[in-house]
Amino acid sequence: MRILHTMIRVGDLDRAIAFYTEVLGMRLLRRTDYPEGRFTLAFVGYGPEDAEAVLELTHNWDTPAYDLGNGFGHIAIAVPDAYAACAEIKRRGGVVVREAGPMKHGTTVIAFVQDPDGYKIELIQRS
Repeated sequence: MRILHTMIRVGDLDRAIAFYTEVLGMRLLRRTDYPEGRFTLAFVGYGPEDAEAVLELTHNWDTPAYDLGNGFGHIAIAVPDAYAACAEIKRRGGVVVREAGPMKHGTTVIAFVQDPDGYKIELIQRS
């Protein structure tokens, strides 16, 4: 068994795809419209779905925004250098909500960025 994907609902699909591809460097793997259900699914990731876990961006055509609730935490991405990743994300127009640095009560270097719908993405420095 393995994790296939994590689904998040987004209010503006094109904006979300642009963030994940242009700011975080993922690729759009596939996008399918379901007119009868009035929704679109887009899958983004760093590698092919048959080898890596990906994100499923779900856009319900009649819902412009969502309440994120308090149960969801964040998406985590490994990066070789969290400081450089934050600088590049800012250069690409992304929002860094916690600058790179050691986590509280530990030494692992982390940072947090936020996507256009308010989801948090943790960058974890792995050498």
